[in-house]
Amino acid sequence: MHNNILIFCQYLFKRESSSGILLMIAAISAMIIANSPLYTFYEALLDIPVEIRIASLHIAKPLILWINDGLMAIFFLLIGLELKREIFEGELSETKKIILPSFAAVGGMLAPALIYAAFNWHDPVAIKGWAIPAATDIAFALGILAVFGSRVPIALKVFLVSLAIMDDMGAIIIIAIFYTSDLSSNSLIMAVIALVILAFLNNRNIRSLTPYILVGVVLWVAVLKSGVHATLAGVLLAFFIPLKSDKKEVSPARNLEHDLHGSVAYVIIPVFAFANAGIPLTGISINTLFEPIPLGIILGLFLGKQIGIMLFSLIAVRLGIASLPQSVNWKQLYGVALLCGIGFTMSLFIGSLAFEQGGSEANFMNDRLGILVGSSLSAFIGYFYLNKVLPKS
Repeated sequence: MHNNILIFCQYLFKRESSSGILLMIAAISAMIIANSPLYTFYEALLDIPVEIRIASLHIAKPLILWINDGLMAIFFLLIGLELKREIFEGELSETKKIILPSFAAVGGMLAPALIYAAFNWHDPVAIKGWAIPAATDIAFALGILAVFGSRVPIALKVFLVSLAIMDDMGAIIIIAIFYTSDLSSNSLIMAVIALVILAFLNNRNIRSLTPYILVGVVLWVAVLKSGVHATLAGVLLAFFIPLKSDKKEVSPARNLEHDLHGSVAYVIIPVFAFANAGIPLTGISINTLFEPIPLGIILGLFLGKQIGIMLFSLIAVRLGIASLPQSVNWKQLYGVALLCGIGFTMSLFIGSLAFEQGGSEANFMNDRLGILVGSSLSAFIGYFYLNKVLPKS
């Protein structure tokens, strides 16, 4: 088991270090274009209407919503596959090992949300963004940690991976409960029927991925039309794809997870970042950073994350229900807490959900500005701090 964890972390770090760089390039490119004469074309590209019509089924959305609702459903499918593997076979299958990252994840989501709410409680529209600073971008966080190579204790890497998985689980629950619009009973019935078919396929131990993917597409359409956010269809689908291997072939879930890693890391997440990170800075001054939405997000990501993770980790250790990972000290754990303030991808995604209905253009721009500043602070200070406290060789 321990060797499998080491191999998984080495594989993940190789992936995330390079994908994190690509993600940064995509975000910077979007910012440059948004503040150049090309912004008109950038905006027009994202607003291109894309329609699919099959008989009475009609889906019409601008390109940016196909990215946020469609491509991100594949991203959440990958998260679901990783969650399932970790719960049944990995770190989350051992109770003793999940207590500390679980406590840290809860604190790391609660404190940022409370800080944001403190600044925006008076505004019924702005308060919808309370979950924006509660998220962590695992690609960026792991990418920065990977820069230090063998200087990082393997237990610290495993702690960050486990914390990020718990954080993703929390984000999925938040999206399901708090970012669901008016429900359509007919579409929900179709979604339930799709889930029953997936359960039947799993129970019969069907090993081919094709029927799961076909039913998964129907599930995505049903969830999209139901009022529940469409990306959750990816998570639901993941939990019905068989994980156990037989003597003849590898697990279908592991095969799909392996196949998706490259496309998600190098295509889907950079495309999402490029589509959502373009912020025109015209009219934005230093005073804009002190408005309630961006200030709540900046302080939530940079201060809330580290305070929540460290406080709840300390509580778990002092109560005697958890202990620090082997060869990891509190200074190193604090460095990881700083990196968890990099919200970027997940924060942008939750921000789009929070303000897509009833939010003004100013809210969109303010939340993106807060995410970029808060994530950048966490990334740069986290890097320099870890460079100081990690072993030199």
